[in-house]
Amino acid sequence: MSARLVAVTEITPLPNRAEELATRWARSSNDLPAERRGVFLSLDGTSVMELAGLERLEDLAACSPAWPRLEAAFAPHLAADWRRQVLGYVESVKPCPTPLPETPYLQMRHVEVKPPVYPDYREWRDRTIYGVVRRAPEVEVFLSYHSLLSTEPGVMFLAGFSTDPDSYSQVFATEEYRRIVQEAGDTYITGGAAGLYTRIYRRIAP
Repeated sequence: MSARLVAVTEITPLPNRAEELATRWARSSNDLPAERRGVFLSLDGTSVMELAGLERLEDLAACSPAWPRLEAAFAPHLAADWRRQVLGYVESVKPCPTPLPETPYLQMRHVEVKPPVYPDYREWRDRTIYGVVRRAPEVEVFLSYHSLLSTEPGVMFLAGFSTDPDSYSQVFATEEYRRIVQEAGDTYITGGAAGLYTRIYRRIAP
């Protein structure tokens, strides 16, 4: 069952250091079970991210003992400070039996929705975005979360897939989906269609 909370920790390594840091991070340890933790490297090599699947905020204590050690070890190799946020589970369009998607690839899709239209947005996305996802065999896992503690508030979708990233990206490159994005930008998204953020990551084996 998908985690009720997901703690997202992300770093921006200096050029040519991302793969090394991702591997070191994946091999590091904290007090979480292995199935509740994953380290991912963005395909463009600019970001390394850890996801921690939690059931309650108190479970963050299982992550935090490792933070000072990692921060000290990685400090000489980072271009920006550590970024952390906690996401709260909303719903599963394509569920996974584990706390986090275990697919080789993961896409993070983020939008900030204007609060007055959020209830309408929930109904609209079930008819539009979720319709595309349900029909696409390339999308194996699709989970909806919403920021609980974050300086980047809004909706975050976690999409897991195993096919090559180019084939997966074609699911969202159709004329139908372009119309969906435009409608979202016109009606729901803070900052318009440009407010849609997506990034694809590759899971790093310990």
